[in-house]
Amino acid sequence: MTASAALSLRNVILIALAALAFQAGVLFALGQPLLCACGHFKLWEGDVTSSGLSQQLTDWYSFTHVVHGMLFYLLASIAAPRLPAAHRFLIALALEVGWEIAENTPVVIRLYRKQSLAQGYFGDSIVNSLVDTLAMAFGFFLAWRLPLILVVALLATIEIGLALAIRDNFTLNVLNFIHPFDFIRKWQSGAL
Repeated sequence: MTASAALSLRNVILIALAALAFQAGVLFALGQPLLCACGHFKLWEGDVTSSGLSQQLTDWYSFTHVVHGMLFYLLASIAAPRLPAAHRFLIALALEVGWEIAENTPVVIRLYRKQSLAQGYFGDSIVNSLVDTLAMAFGFFLAWRLPLILVVALLATIEIGLALAIRDNFTLNVLNFIHPFDFIRKWQSGAL
């Protein structure tokens, strides 16, 4: 693909805004609340047992979406190294929007509830979901601009930090989503 085929920054922004509007519209149609049903707004929800988790602007899981962005950038760079970064970003954005929609379907919510830390999970608020997508975009941007060694170090720091802080992270989340491992459940519940 030639440089002339690359999208302008303006077009990338317009496509990204359209994707976010689509995400919000589908989540609204799925019945997700705009803001926390608890009646108050917070910038950060740090209590992983709170019903406000995934309902407020940001929470511990916002960091996992930064990880998504870094991984999307790295995978796209391997799979399509000649594709302009703007195109790789839009592919990553489409994947994240697709995940945010899927994550808030009744089937996936039920799957999440099988995990120790997500027993009371009922999906994201629309605002939280949109911020999660923006966190992915931030992670993609970091991976695009930082040297690989710093990206790997940042990924490891986020994963280890989350494991220590809340006994969960992107890796454990994926493992538990695929198959609920008993030893992870026990560790997350504090039984180990």
